[in-house]
Amino acid sequence: MDMKSIIKLGIVIVLLMGLQKCLYNNPRDLNVEFVPEMVHSVAFDAYAYNPNYADGKTLKMPVKGTIARGFLPEYSEGELTEDIARKVLLNPLEITDKNLARGEWIYRTHCQVCHGMTGLGDGPVTKRGVPSPPSLLSDNVKNMKDGQIYFIISNGKGNMASYRSQVQREDRWKVIQYLRTMGN
Repeated sequence: MDMKSIIKLGIVIVLLMGLQKCLYNNPRDLNVEFVPEMVHSVAFDAYAYNPNYADGKTLKMPVKGTIARGFLPEYSEGELTEDIARKVLLNPLEITDKNLARGEWIYRTHCQVCHGMTGLGDGPVTKRGVPSPPSLLSDNVKNMKDGQIYFIISNGKGNMASYRSQVQREDRWKVIQYLRTMGN
């Protein structure tokens, strides 16, 4: 083989290798990775031992005061009084037909037994010797701030028991919206 044939063969081989690389490799793949430890980090299972922390735990508790996205803050007993609730708590929900319908459903399910369908405090339970609750249409109740009513629904007052465990937070605010439409 002469020198020209060897050069031609070499060029063909190089071209074929280049063509093979173009055809069989993903053009989006990186040819070189700089600091591969950052690209391919070691994943630790949530409950597995982790040598990166002094306590060896991978899973950490959220920072105190953290509120999960999409959730409203909840106050524990003793943190919030009726007076503070009246001053600081505001209804976070928009008044919509859907919210009012849900508020009415919750009212009929949990509240009308004592407060009655019209809110006058003449529910079926009062006919059996249970003291009548105050009318929800009275000026006293109408002048209450939403936060105060929320506190009473959550913690109870007088003969009224707490509805914190029966009625979800968002639904308590919807009931308040519904109460504001009663008597109109």
